[in-house]
Amino acid sequence: MPTPTELIGLQKKFGANVRRERHLKEMTQERLAESADLSLRNIQRIEAGEINVLMTTVVRIRKALGCSAEKLLPRE
Repeated sequence: MPTPTELIGLQKKFGANVRRERHLKEMTQERLAESADLSLRNIQRIEAGEINVLMTTVVRIRKALGCSAEKLLPRE
C-alpha cells in the first residue's frame, strides 16, 4: 500500500501525463473538460495533482484524449 506521500506523487504524475497528452492533442483544458463531461475546475485540479481520481474519471479522460490508459497512469 502506498504511503500518503507516494499517493501524492502518483497523483502529480497522473496529472502531468494528462497535461502532456492534452498538449500533444492541442486541446485546451476547457475542451478536455467538455469532451470528458467533467468540470473545468476538476481538470485543473487533476493536472495540478491535487485530487485522487476515480477509475471512471480516468476512463472519461482517456476517451476524450483518444489515448490508452497506460499513457496516463503513472509507473511506480
